[in-house]
Amino acid sequence: MFLKIKNLNASIDSTKILNDFSLNVEEGEIHAIMGPNGSGKSTLANVIAGNEDYTIDSGEIIFKDKNIFDFNIEERSHLGLFLAFQYPIEIPGVNITPFLRAALNSKLKNNNEKEIDNLNFSKLLREKASQLGIDIEMLKRPLNVGFSGGEKKRYEILQMSILNPALSIFDETDSGLDIDALKIVTDGISNLKNKNNSFIIITHYRKLLDYIKPDYVHVMKEGKIIKSGDKSLAEKIESEGYKNFWYYESWRNLF
Repeated sequence: MFLKIKNLNASIDSTKILNDFSLNVEEGEIHAIMGPNGSGKSTLANVIAGNEDYTIDSGEIIFKDKNIFDFNIEERSHLGLFLAFQYPIEIPGVNITPFLRAALNSKLKNNNEKEIDNLNFSKLLREKASQLGIDIEMLKRPLNVGFSGGEKKRYEILQMSILNPALSIFDETDSGLDIDALKIVTDGISNLKNKNNSFIIITHYRKLLDYIKPDYVHVMKEGKIIKSGDKSLAEKIESEGYKNFWYYESWRNLF
């Protein structure tokens, strides 16, 4: 099993958020997770990534045959985890190019691989930037400082292209994006997807899933998955809303 989450319970400030959450993801799969605000979607993303603000009460997360509770954020990144934030933060004074090279070399060093020199990294970065339509001047700027929403998303896809993560988690990355910025995200995922990597897409909207065809769609409520299916599940939620969906599921479970 590529990613196995079993009976995960997690809380923040003594408030329980995840409630016996379980999910299995295989290599090459795209899983979409939907649910209203407060259902635990962002908590799940942060717990997998290793955010220490959250307390793990019980359960397990096995990624690539390793219990990642034993790994900090940096170690999880080296293992192949990547989290794309809903609202990427600005980091003044940290320029994109040296930051990306340091991140890549840290991963290579951890994996006992040869680090990349300045010349070869510059060539790699320009190649990836060109594929994403990123102006070379953007690579000289501080991280996310003064970036538009679309530029921030374009940079995250660039970062993914450089680091080549095994599992990428998108935490409501489509919130507030116009159609052009949304296309940046979806094209990036489509170009990066292969049989060896996987994606967890957390979203409120079916629109994103019109561009990215998920293998599975899951619905969260009160910290756990209550329903799984294919893309038609997202279409049902969009047409009926969560309120009617909860009513329908509760009624159906009586029979």
